[in-house]
Amino acid sequence: MAAYFSLFLVVITIVTGIIWALDKFVYAPKRQLNLAATQQQCSQPLDQNAIAKITEPNALVETSVQVFPVIAFVLILRSFIYEPFQIPSGSMMPTLFDGDFILVNKFNYGLREPVDRNKFFEVGSPERGDVVVFKYPSNPDIDFIKRVVGLPGDRIIYRNKALFIQPACAKDEKNCSEMKQVLTNFKATGEYQQHGMSLTRYEAEMLNKTHEILVNNNTYPQTSRYFKQPGLQPGEWLVPEGKYLVMGDNRDNSLDGRFWGFVPEENLVGEAVAIWMSFDFDRDENSSLPRWVPTGVRFSRIGGIN
Repeated sequence: MAAYFSLFLVVITIVTGIIWALDKFVYAPKRQLNLAATQQQCSQPLDQNAIAKITEPNALVETSVQVFPVIAFVLILRSFIYEPFQIPSGSMMPTLFDGDFILVNKFNYGLREPVDRNKFFEVGSPERGDVVVFKYPSNPDIDFIKRVVGLPGDRIIYRNKALFIQPACAKDEKNCSEMKQVLTNFKATGEYQQHGMSLTRYEAEMLNKTHEILVNNNTYPQTSRYFKQPGLQPGEWLVPEGKYLVMGDNRDNSLDGRFWGFVPEENLVGEAVAIWMSFDFDRDENSSLPRWVPTGVRFSRIGGIN
């Protein structure tokens, strides 16, 4: 759907831009010449109504001239700087909630043309711990949002609900980093529920950044469903060049890279940087109002994303 909207936005911008240019450099000068010629044929100065009839463009041209700058601005903003997204699930709790509306910085990871998304200007690449929006590799029409845990060349192990990372090591590097566990500090239990079971909240430290995760200690790891790399044990991955391993902060309620593999660099959309609005949809099943009507605004959630 997002791809179709981008294509529609590009087409509208091109069409209105052509009409705007034709009016500015062809039609408008012709109207001024017609006004001057008409004025010369009249013994009295033309009144304002007559001038308006001669110089005003038709409805299509006038609408295009007014719409083009706005559409062009939206296209540039959405394609190259920031794009809004809505969080559709709880896979990134407690960082992001269903009903959060976020801004995604599309400049941080390089500029891409808006339709085929081919990169034409290199800026930077994701860092470990970034929250990223990307095209789901199994269905690029769907946008996913997860946290980057593995960079190209990293060796990752997720075992007994603990995350271990060995950063990539260059071939000529003698002192490579050892495999280290991502340390977590217990925060609370019972604040969040999943299928009637209490979740435990931890604070994780990753690359001098901290973020919170949720773990369901009442369930077993789904190791049998993990994406399997040849030559490696279940729950162990070596991130290929040009790809990233991502996981949801709600560890036991997230369809992420543990189950389907890696995110290609070309699938990246941008980095989630802020929550600009957050709605609560806690509506009773017997309510006469539809599910999409908010029940309140969560002002406390507005702000930056860790």
